[in-house]
Amino acid sequence: MQNVLFEAFEQLLAARIEGAIAAGIYDKGLETIAADSMTIAERRLIYTHPVTGAQSHLLTIERRDRNAPMWLKDVQSLVRQDPRAKLMINGKSGRPAVMVPTRSIMLDDGSIQPRLSLIRPMDELRFEVRQLEETNWEEADEQAFVLAWNTEVASVPEFSTSMMHIVSGLLLPIWKLLPQDFCRVRRLQTDDGERIVGRVIAPDRLAGLCRNFGIDQTQVLTGDQAWTALVDGSSIVGLAGDMTLRRVRVMNEYRVELTGFTDGTRDWLRSIGLFSEMINWKLRFFVPTTDEGAGILSKLMQRHRLIDVARRS
Repeated sequence: MQNVLFEAFEQLLAARIEGAIAAGIYDKGLETIAADSMTIAERRLIYTHPVTGAQSHLLTIERRDRNAPMWLKDVQSLVRQDPRAKLMINGKSGRPAVMVPTRSIMLDDGSIQPRLSLIRPMDELRFEVRQLEETNWEEADEQAFVLAWNTEVASVPEFSTSMMHIVSGLLLPIWKLLPQDFCRVRRLQTDDGERIVGRVIAPDRLAGLCRNFGIDQTQVLTGDQAWTALVDGSSIVGLAGDMTLRRVRVMNEYRVELTGFTDGTRDWLRSIGLFSEMINWKLRFFVPTTDEGAGILSKLMQRHRLIDVARRS
């Protein structure tokens, strides 16, 4: 019955898509997951229907997406259009950004909180105007800014690789065992032509799904995925030994902090790449939020296995 329903859905959707394309209003990313490349890295059986024998699988999909940094010509166009825009360079890291005012926020007491946006080649940072003085961002001359911007754009790799999880196959009997938020069914097609219809599982929902189906989460979630969930601030990662990793704000910069470490592990943590600082008379350890961050987390997980990835409230 599910196969019949999905087949009818596919036919109706295909007809709608063809009509939308003809009308010029087709939104490619609405129902279909699009990437430059998608391959199945792992296929894990999680459920078999006792009567029909139909199966449900948890698929680990490796996807490659082409990076699209903001080019210098687009920056110059933005600066010409908005006279409030300023060219900035971080005095500590040397990173460039274009600073423009962004939407203010009204606080509970009715006061208005002005905010700024720092537009970077591959991301955007937002914070309060009063916090600017606490940062290392400084206004720069055009020549230094152009050099810094072009240097960073040149260092951006052509593609970025990431992992995603999707439950496919028989879905209706196990629907209540799947995460109950973001319940939209998506579809994708792998490089070898396999078409997949299923539910995408966010990294911070993977722990609950693994518990529901009796799966060891450490065999499913990779260090790269745990790192992504940490850096975007959506999740808290728990490790064996009562260690916890989470994103925090220190000196108006986001960092990934490790808590729960013991005195005997300090030298080892430094040896694998973590750095420490004394802040308010307290020793704190951080994982660098650089390209090496995921690798450092993987080394940490080899000694202190992954226990849980929880959504941050």
